Amino acid sequence: MSDMITADLVDLDLSADTKEAAARALAERMVALGRVTDLEGFLADVAAREAQMPTGLDGGIGIPHCRSEHVTEPTLAFGRSAAGIDFGAADGPADLIFLIAAPAGADDAHLTILSSLARQLMNAEFTGALRSVGDAAAAAALIRGDEAPTAGGAAAEGAAHGAQSSAGGGAHGASGGAKSDASASEDSAAAPGAASAGAAAAGTAPAPGASVEDASAPASGATSADERPFRIVAVTSCPTGIAHTYMAAESLENAGRDAGVEVVVETQGSAGFTRLDPAVIAAADGVIFAHDVPVRDKDRFAGKPTVDVGVKAGINRPGELITEVRGKAARGEVTASAPAGACTPVERGGDSGEGYGTKLRKWLMSGVSYMVPFVAAGGLLIALGFAIGGYKINKAPSVMDHFVWTQGDSWAALLFQIGVVSFGFLVPVLAGYIAYGMADRPGLVPGFVGGSIALTINAGFLGGLVAGLLAGGVVMAIQKVKIPPAVRGIMPVVVIPLISSAIVGFLMFVVVGKPIASAQKGMTDWLNGLSGTNAILLGALLGLMMCFDLGGPVNKVAYTFATAGIAVSNPSDSAMKIMAAVMAAGMVPPLAMALATTVRGKLFTETERENGKAAWVLGASFISEGAIPFAAADPLRVIPSSMVGGAITGALSMAFGATLRAPHGGIFVVPLIGNPFLYLIAIAVGTCVTTALVVVLKGMRKPAPGASTAGPADGTATAAAEAKQPVAA
Repeated sequence: MSDMITADLVDLDLSADTKEAAARALAERMVALGRVTDLEGFLADVAAREAQMPTGLDGGIGIPHCRSEHVTEPTLAFGRSAAGIDFGAADGPADLIFLIAAPAGADDAHLTILSSLARQLMNAEFTGALRSVGDAAAAAALIRGDEAPTAGGAAAEGAAHGAQSSAGGGAHGASGGAKSDASASEDSAAAPGAASAGAAAAGTAPAPGASVEDASAPASGATSADERPFRIVAVTSCPTGIAHTYMAAESLENAGRDAGVEVVVETQGSAGFTRLDPAVIAAADGVIFAHDVPVRDKDRFAGKPTVDVGVKAGINRPGELITEVRGKAARGEVTASAPAGACTPVERGGDSGEGYGTKLRKWLMSGVSYMVPFVAAGGLLIALGFAIGGYKINKAPSVMDHFVWTQGDSWAALLFQIGVVSFGFLVPVLAGYIAYGMADRPGLVPGFVGGSIALTINAGFLGGLVAGLLAGGVVMAIQKVKIPPAVRGIMPVVVIPLISSAIVGFLMFVVVGKPIASAQKGMTDWLNGLSGTNAILLGALLGLMMCFDLGGPVNKVAYTFATAGIAVSNPSDSAMKIMAAVMAAGMVPPLAMALATTVRGKLFTETERENGKAAWVLGASFISEGAIPFAAADPLRVIPSSMVGGAITGALSMAFGATLRAPHGGIFVVPLIGNPFLYLIAIAVGTCVTTALVVVLKGMRKPAPGASTAGPADGTATAAAEAKQPVAA
């Protein structure tokens, strides 16, 4: 951490009174040193991360953090507040603030900073020394590790927070597992390494073979010196981004510490993953899978008591999952030990009771999660090409043959043609990674081949779906065949790709290709013929789907349906209307929550009011997840209200005939929208309807006894308790 923080990045007299002001004060120091290039852009990224889950930790600590394209190198800034700043922690304001900035795409750097810092924050001497240090240079040296904290720092820590810790201990003792569950779902997501810091602080070594970053120790005093604690290994993963993957990991680790259980988590996120040491898995007493995409190499965990749930369950109710797996272990319920080669990764995609409907959803989500970046990049490039060069730019000659550096039309043609090439990968990537989700790496080759054939025979998006499922199924069947040991070495490299590609190619060209192409043409003709009432009803339906689970599977189905229609170089007018309706409806929930917290702030907690400020930016950027904190705290009022507003917006957008060639961008792609003024009116109407419904429904809510006298801290605690109710994300 030697280059990440210097004395110039330390403010020992942080005068900010809100977390936004604190982030701005520390970010300005980063800008002054050239670590951040755009202050406002960076702060918007910080706010977007904060909207996902508060970043306050128990013990008076706040760790706002994000990855941003405006960051030039991993950087850490530290501020100390005498009055304390609310970062959403259950035990009150934070006086030690750490702003962590990592460059966009630097997953490893981001997590390394979080992990390293979290390990130190578990040390009472370290935090005590930071509270008593007298100058910025010494504080920077402490954080870098150049100077060891003194025992006096620990004494200062105890004096400053003894009463608070005592009260917190009483609360835990009174509320037990329910309290740990609520705090795990509401506290911010620290680094995966935070759990190991607890192990170090408690003097408990991790399981044999486990790395320091992976191990999680039980709470101090939970077990005697002669009693081995219950050990759990867990895997977390989600189809898009890394947020839910690491939130679930942190929640499980926190709940494990509260329960006196060792929890070691393997996070299979977008930065890749490091497999757990086989010795750690062998020593485990139980397994928890919290995932929305297939777990890689799941056979490593066979033969143990296992709980298999979605990633949101790992965030919202980790204490229950730990209790459930301990119960299975006590009853001797274990999964079957699969012999080598007996089944494929897809068949090991869940518990024996998991239906194929659930597995199918996971396979399709795996393909969609890899396809979406191609859609976004290609769609925006094509839209920019049209915006710069006009709608005849698709007739321009290849830029290989004609490109003039000083002509705008040449640059427009370049953007358009790059976008078309990007779109060309869409169907093969979808098919390839559906097969990958089913049969792991052996499914990639036949999946990509089948997807490319789908393009060749004009089977389009439907052809890609079928090709991916066929490829995965063919590889699964081949893997069930008993192979002589002498041949096994060439199976994944030669035999499986050869046979599976030939079979999938035959099926796509000769058997199913023509019917699928006809179905694709029929769907396209139907969309092109939509008008009047039918189009309005379709817009309302898509709006309902976009707002039902705010980024979850239903939302993704609607979005994928829309993007599939424009994933061609010359999309139809109906397809562009559908894309416009989907984006407009998806913007409504976060914008409505932002407006509601503005006009009737007293109906929301302090944390929700702060989240409402970030929701303005998230909603305007078409990031529906900005409404998740509100839906998690009050799903029965927020979700139905959002669905009504989204349906109205979708219907109005179709009725107004608004069109959109870009698959993302929010208000920032308004110049690319047909009938932009009416389009914005549709969004405004839906936002106002949702806001009105939320305000009315929350206003009708009967407060619990004593709620009328509750202060901000009580409101935050109430929101934390309500946030345990699951909602798809």
